Amino acid sequence: MGKLERHATIADVAALAGVSVGTASKALNGRGSLREETRMRVREAARQLNFEANAGARSLHSGRTYTVGMITTDTIGRFSIPVLMGAEDALGAGEMSVFLCDGRDDPIREQYYVKTLLSRRVDGMIVTGRRTEARAPIGANLPVPVVYAFISSADPGDCSVVPDEAGGARKAVEHLLAVGRTRIAHVTGPEHHNSARVRAAAAAERLAEDGLSLVAPPLFGGWSEVWGRQAVGILLAGRSEFDAVFCGSDQIARGVCDALRAAGRRVPQDVALIGFDNWDVMTEACQPPLTSIDLDLEGLGRSAAEMLLAAINGSPSPGRHAHPCRLVVRESTTMPLP
Repeated sequence: MGKLERHATIADVAALAGVSVGTASKALNGRGSLREETRMRVREAARQLNFEANAGARSLHSGRTYTVGMITTDTIGRFSIPVLMGAEDALGAGEMSVFLCDGRDDPIREQYYVKTLLSRRVDGMIVTGRRTEARAPIGANLPVPVVYAFISSADPGDCSVVPDEAGGARKAVEHLLAVGRTRIAHVTGPEHHNSARVRAAAAAERLAEDGLSLVAPPLFGGWSEVWGRQAVGILLAGRSEFDAVFCGSDQIARGVCDALRAAGRRVPQDVALIGFDNWDVMTEACQPPLTSIDLDLEGLGRSAAEMLLAAINGSPSPGRHAHPCRLVVRESTTMPLP
């Protein structure tokens, strides 16, 4: 009678990968700040040995369920879906199951989901939405860690991961200055909207550092192409001499581009144009294609999930964490090569 086949253990994986048992465990569970090369080596060793972590055994051993709740208040999904995708990528690498709940901007529904997730003994929660301004905490003295992603908590003791919108606006202005534009106008969304105010203030501050100012006070309106077209009419009627327009969103920039063309102003030869959000539906349909600031929402979601995993493992990161934006250059700010 043949021997029973012995299942590979975490110690076997560690020995084959040439690392400690603790490092092997972190690599397979998506924890810790390991080099990607180490993580890949451990996973390859696990694959060769057909090693499978037993979720039930892990749960009994650690008191954890290896599940995370994700609550979104964004019924549209324009901003929250990329955040959720990035978070799920990071959680999946840590072999965490995810419960997704749509709060639909309804506080009663949201609280129902909080209670439901806690009854399922989730190890933590991520809360996201469609606006970056602070919101009331989802609960007081919750028994599990919570991380806010894209939106932020009004409690400074909570962990919030938000886009660095001020930094993004500064990059937009720096790019316009780098391509030789100094007479810059700013067209953005409603003045009561946190993102519109933050982006406008940062643009003005960056210009002031070079002894410059906007050619006119920021034009606040709606997040729409219609407003972008109207704003160009206001700028031209006010006889403001401008050679660039920084827009608070790609939708606004698309409207600005159409109105400039109708007025006989060429983009980018006469007026350089830059948007914000890097929404491909707008940037690629714009003529010419639109330079924009990308919020890196998937990266933000991954960062939030990694902070949640660290908090679950006893290393919380309280406070507001700004995730950098990046500049994506297209033909609306740079002359095409002949």
